[in-house]
Amino acid sequence: MFVRVQGLVQGVGFRPFVYGLATNLGLCGWVRNTSAEVEILLQGQDEALEKFLACLQKDAPSLARIDAISTEPDFSAGQQEETYRDFTILLSEEQKDKRQGVQPIQPIAPDAALCPDCARELLDPTDTRYLYPFISCTNCGPRFTIIQDLPVDRQRTVMQAFPLCPTCQKEYENPLDRRFHAQASACPVCGPSLNLYEVTTSRRGEPMCSPSPDSVGARHTVPLHITGQTHRSASTNLNLDVLLTARRLLREGKILAIKGLGGFHLACDAENPAAVAELRRRKNRPDKPFALMAANLEQVRAICQVSEAEAELLQGSEKPIVLLETKHSVPTVKTMGYVRPAPPGRQEKSVPEGQSIIAQSFKTGLENQYEDIAPNLDRLGCMLPYTPLHLLLLNQTDPVLAQEPTPALLVMTSGNRSGEPIITENEEALAQLAPLADALLLHDRPIHSRCDDSVLRIDKENRTALFLRRSRGYAPYPIQLPFTVEPILAVGGQLKNTFCLAEGRQAFLSQHIGDMDEVATCNTFEASVQQAGKLFRIQPKYIAHDLHPQYFTSSYAQRESQRNGLPCLAAQHHHAHIAACMADNGLEDRKLIGLAFDGTGYGPDGTIWGGEVLLASYGDFERFAHLQCFPLPGGEAAIRQPWRIAVGATHALGIESAELDDLPFLDHIEPQALSIIRQQVDKQINCPQTSSLGRLFDAAASLIGIRNQVNYEAQAAIELEVLSKSYLNSTAPYPADLFSTDGSERIVPLQGLFQAIIEDVQRQEPAGLIGARLHHTLAQLAITLCRKAQATTGLQEVALSGGVWQNQILLNLVRQGLEEQGLTVYCHQQVPCNDGGLALGQLAVASHQIE
Repeated sequence: MFVRVQGLVQGVGFRPFVYGLATNLGLCGWVRNTSAEVEILLQGQDEALEKFLACLQKDAPSLARIDAISTEPDFSAGQQEETYRDFTILLSEEQKDKRQGVQPIQPIAPDAALCPDCARELLDPTDTRYLYPFISCTNCGPRFTIIQDLPVDRQRTVMQAFPLCPTCQKEYENPLDRRFHAQASACPVCGPSLNLYEVTTSRRGEPMCSPSPDSVGARHTVPLHITGQTHRSASTNLNLDVLLTARRLLREGKILAIKGLGGFHLACDAENPAAVAELRRRKNRPDKPFALMAANLEQVRAICQVSEAEAELLQGSEKPIVLLETKHSVPTVKTMGYVRPAPPGRQEKSVPEGQSIIAQSFKTGLENQYEDIAPNLDRLGCMLPYTPLHLLLLNQTDPVLAQEPTPALLVMTSGNRSGEPIITENEEALAQLAPLADALLLHDRPIHSRCDDSVLRIDKENRTALFLRRSRGYAPYPIQLPFTVEPILAVGGQLKNTFCLAEGRQAFLSQHIGDMDEVATCNTFEASVQQAGKLFRIQPKYIAHDLHPQYFTSSYAQRESQRNGLPCLAAQHHHAHIAACMADNGLEDRKLIGLAFDGTGYGPDGTIWGGEVLLASYGDFERFAHLQCFPLPGGEAAIRQPWRIAVGATHALGIESAELDDLPFLDHIEPQALSIIRQQVDKQINCPQTSSLGRLFDAAASLIGIRNQVNYEAQAAIELEVLSKSYLNSTAPYPADLFSTDGSERIVPLQGLFQAIIEDVQRQEPAGLIGARLHHTLAQLAITLCRKAQATTGLQEVALSGGVWQNQILLNLVRQGLEEQGLTVYCHQQVPCNDGGLALGQLAVASHQIE
């Protein structure tokens, strides 16, 4: 019997599993990897063959994912079959011709976190790999980040630079050993090693976030301890000395750049406010939350609420960053209110330009010792050690490591300069991270594919995991499509970029690339596309891109089209969002109601969309309803300074300036600046129009007094959501008659909503109460519009997509309300609802355009 197995079955211990299973059942034959699948030839009794097939699916290795098993009576019809006396593992075979158009593409295993067996060996003083920071086996370790080509064998990975010692070679060749063909397997004798470089400077007091050539020169690196050592050293002393020194530096409050699986992290003691503040200063990251890495689950439970589903996600083989509720209370009504100008004769409280008035009270109300990790938020992004190096840096129990006690909780943020991709090369790290770190902990195992940490949260309503960023541990495992596609490259959007290569029924969504605003990120995008095309053997016949003509990805698609003669297919941003949700849920092509709510997306009418009710299928869409457009004075400047949106929108909607100018959020805005904004709106100078719900949240947050200036995406809206939570059960929506839609175009007017918010602010209602009313109102609006679409079209299904659906309050209210109306609701499951999932929708739209 000849068996073909498709899915994630290479680099995960599948062949030794097959070998053991066949041997135990007394079967003869062989197993081998090909560039498309795993092939198995079996000879034996029928009963044993049947049992083999049953166990093949049921007992497969934990990291394996079997998509399909097919069987044939003979290996090669028409040829005499050889008789085998035992079962063997054959060398891998490249099958270029067989895969094209016939078989699924062989997936590449994502990187896997340190397994329990390796963790035990790592801390066992009697084991030869005791405290060795690169221990791995077939059940764990780097995969995607080290693989250079298929089939997966050591000579096609970066580990070819580390010839195996006799002991490791014996393990590698033994089918019954846990390290049989474990491509990253190594030991202190033959594997990678650590080195530590100290950064010295004469100008530590100066900002280092955007270093000039001279300031980089002022901070240079010198190796600590031993220099000139190679990975072939027969002693573990070098690694141990480096580890102990790194642990001491972290304990002393230093900032370390640490090379990991898919790139560098910047790390410091999370419970050292001075170290965290210094890291923020050097990285020019005043408010954006940092991720935390804890020594163990108990440490996470000490600071956060951890449900069973969250604990399972934290401890799984992917070990992503998981957003968790802190154990500290959300601010109460007593900590809310507005800081008004002081009466005559008293000193006015000073609030810096752009600073949040309410957030100052909010911060006091939290009483959160981790406030400097995630300012003004009620969640922390936590993860557990996923490499042996991480575990060795955080371990609290090993007696040798205990010589240098270390913090049990570290900040672990991406090792890069602001806006640029995560760094992977040692030389690049020494040049670019020296201004940010006090020391660099390096190793000499190359990183072939950069890969950031994944970020997820558990949807408390249905206990499912929702992606905010899909990368390490998940990429590039394919999404199974409900339709067949020609070879397509979908290049994604401008923000949170991922791209997607697809052929047949498999869509390979890339790891997180980032925001395409920097040249370095654009270069990373192009290099990653080339790597993926080579790995998956996909030669695109079409290129799909966003409708926005000024996106880098759109211009890239046009250049590639001209260079290679490939047709370009443009997908409207919000249509692609809904198509992504449909494909994510495995839906066949049909029309449904789509709520596409986000911050920015280019509309066919030249305005910026983002508050859209669509009637969409994969092939086409129509705009059923949308929010009334309002101006963004200054364009991108308005996104960074949402007070501009609040002032411009209210002015455009006819709300008297006298009503607005007395509100607290304008106390520190110059009257001349307000006049300029209103003139811009009147004369339509640099005032793009938008229907974006994301921008509406920004404007409301500013009006309420939460934040006039943001320094990371959606900051004002996120802080508004946090403040609103404690008021949700005690507030009602604003009156429904605010939203009588305008004619057949169903434009949702906004004047009444803004007016209602202003009146609540004038009454000095708590910010959280106003925010809760806003959330309830927008949820009721979404439900009402879906009911109107249902009544008009008879459609019974609703897809939710776009970055606004990361708002847990809005998601819960809308989903519950729609389900109570008998509608079927689809949310994202395998890819983010934000632009990180956009490429999947682009290829779905493009594929149906081709048809």
